[in-house]
Amino acid sequence: MGIEIEKKFTVKVLPKDLDKYPYHIIEQGYMCVNPAVRVRREDDKYYMTYKCSLPEDEGGIGKTEYNMPLDAESYAHLVEKCDGNIIRKTRYLLPLNDNAFDLEYLLNNPMIKNAVESDDIKIELDVFKSPFNGRLLAEIEFPTEEAANAYHPAEWFLEDVTGNHRYSNSFMSIEKL
Repeated sequence: MGIEIEKKFTVKVLPKDLDKYPYHIIEQGYMCVNPAVRVRREDDKYYMTYKCSLPEDEGGIGKTEYNMPLDAESYAHLVEKCDGNIIRKTRYLLPLNDNAFDLEYLLNNPMIKNAVESDDIKIELDVFKSPFNGRLLAEIEFPTEEAANAYHPAEWFLEDVTGNHRYSNSFMSIEKL
């Protein structure tokens, strides 16, 4: 079990030279949206995820998350049983923006400073494919909620949509197109 602490943003403009960054090809479907039970293929890895809000943080940015590995055959069997839209996207892994945190914050939080310097905190830019062509979302996972709250968004972000369920992949899976 892990706790996922992330912020999510809409995107104003795509960063230049996206093809120079590492990326993953992702396909996922949802068997249930509340709590979220999804199956995902990420490149050549397969797994099932259970994700729900923390009871003390309903609607906040912290979520409980369990990942269980699957093989390709199990994934293929389960994805056929998913309801609604299958989500397909390319996820680019970009470095954190240079002005992500105030210098004073980093000096007072060596764990975050080390995570930033070692490139452990990344911007995950999702470029969606059919049926959501043109949709762009950026997510950043943080080691603590305090770090998430101290973060300064990149200039190419548009709106902070953290906690807005309409921007969740689980909502997209049931969205009427």
